[in-house]
Amino acid sequence: MRIHLNIGSNSGDRHAHLEQAVTALTSAFDGCTLTRSDIIETEPWGFESDHPFLNLGVTVESPQPMRLTDILARTQTAEKSVGTSPHRDSAGRYVDRTIDIDIIGVDSLVTCLPGLYVPHPRAHLRDFVLIPLIQTAPEWIHPLLHLTPAEILYGK
Repeated sequence: MRIHLNIGSNSGDRHAHLEQAVTALTSAFDGCTLTRSDIIETEPWGFESDHPFLNLGVTVESPQPMRLTDILARTQTAEKSVGTSPHRDSAGRYVDRTIDIDIIGVDSLVTCLPGLYVPHPRAHLRDFVLIPLIQTAPEWIHPLLHLTPAEILYGK
């Protein structure tokens, strides 16, 4: 089972937050192999801020299948261990954040659970997701678009 994650931070010591998140994910997915991308810096997506993001992709390879709810719980626990700042304000708009860990895709699964859509519904629109994904899982095929991350980013 391969789980594709994206980690972002645009508040505080961004590099330290990313490293703490990777450490927390390594612990949360004990017994799994984690592959990480290079860190990239990008402008905020979906809101205005003077604080750019650092983003990092992580692909988790698990020798055993996992339930999506378990994957979500592990990523949320890792996220909360780094920071608890909200991702949205009271009106539901995005805001600066210490850390954000998103599940981008899990193998070729397509599902919609409360609080979890797989694949991530906006992954294909975000360069900061696709560029790291090209590094960690270039062969992954988006299960709805039937394209690799490079094909989505650069065109077929």
